[in-house]
Amino acid sequence: MKDAFGLDLSTTSDSAKEAYVQAVNAFLAYDGGVTEAFQTVTELDDGLALGHVGLARYHQVCGNKDGAVAALAQARDRVAHHSARERSQVHFFDLMLSGKGAAALEAARAHLRQWPRDAMVAQSCCGVFGLIGFSGAPGREAEQLAFTTGLLPYCADDWWFQTQHGFAQLEVGQLGPAEQSLEKARAGNPRSANTSHILAHLYYENGETGAGRAYLDEWMKTYPEDGLMYCHNSWHQALWALEAGDLGAMWAQVDNNIASGTKGPPLNVMTDTAAILFRAELAGVEVSAERWHAVSRYALEYFPAPGLGFADAHAALAHAMAGDTAALHRIAEAAAGPAGDIVQDLALAFGDLANRRWAEAENRLVSVMQDHARLGGSKAQRDLVELALAAAMIRQGKGQTARSLLRMHRPQLHPDTALAGVM
Repeated sequence: MKDAFGLDLSTTSDSAKEAYVQAVNAFLAYDGGVTEAFQTVTELDDGLALGHVGLARYHQVCGNKDGAVAALAQARDRVAHHSARERSQVHFFDLMLSGKGAAALEAARAHLRQWPRDAMVAQSCCGVFGLIGFSGAPGREAEQLAFTTGLLPYCADDWWFQTQHGFAQLEVGQLGPAEQSLEKARAGNPRSANTSHILAHLYYENGETGAGRAYLDEWMKTYPEDGLMYCHNSWHQALWALEAGDLGAMWAQVDNNIASGTKGPPLNVMTDTAAILFRAELAGVEVSAERWHAVSRYALEYFPAPGLGFADAHAALAHAMAGDTAALHRIAEAAAGPAGDIVQDLALAFGDLANRRWAEAENRLVSVMQDHARLGGSKAQRDLVELALAAAMIRQGKGQTARSLLRMHRPQLHPDTALAGVM
């Protein structure tokens, strides 16, 4: 038996094989029903380890730690007599799901040297939330592109790969090549939520607000609400509604699809809610104290201990804006992980902003500008750092300098609208 990428699959069941192919395809596209798809695989052939490991990986992406641990244990129990490739894949996910990111990335590289078309392993290293994206390493955007470029000779015909390669190109500013990659991906699977999401980033980086909003609003009409990208694609829609001045549409996205906590993983719910509220305030939109208190409480519930820089930075923002100085100081004092130094500076800077200490905020924000990509997340998500620095400068009467910095570094951000609340 072979999977969709021509790799051995240890099952004697045609139906289990086909179900596995469909489940992997749904996962790579972040379609709806992924959990059920992998559960179908395990029901058709409980002995197929990769069915269980696929379920574990999806639970992990969704923030379901207990489900991931349980499914991975099932995979380990069944993989002993599988092929070397399958044993290696389970070993990789064992490292990754155990929080051993550096060791997992090393294992992935070794695995892909032998089986470069193993999409489940390669995909785990890709994107701004993947092992490279969350590595905290300096220059990780360039490293991401080097990684996907190395797979290009083996995976160029795969829509999922062109999606990830396009994102890597996009994040280093190769907008033309990124568009070509993403068009190949869209042709291969027009209903991939992963591809639609990264196309939204392309529109954003090109400053095409109207076209991007029209594209994503139409695409989302048929996307199931249990799809992994529902919350985050809604964040993109909300950002464009904010820029267009359509505050009714923006708040509808926030209340129904982002902050509700039911249409995305906790990481997206918390970070996207904090980000849209902050950018709304900078744009001059009144944000109630209760909204900030709600996202601060959510951060305390789902991310109580620092360690994941991208989450910690947004949690710090929420705590600062909610006035929870104790929670904010816990992050600043216990900042951990490979990007802990940046988290500490950002936490203190957000506290300075909330308390109108503009010069102190500016100094701290300047210190993280060299490589805030180490936090993880996309350029679009990290624009809140760029805008926070500009706002702190404007509050000190340095408006012209702030405008010049944005024009040089992030010209798609328009100060007259993005910073209308501090002008």
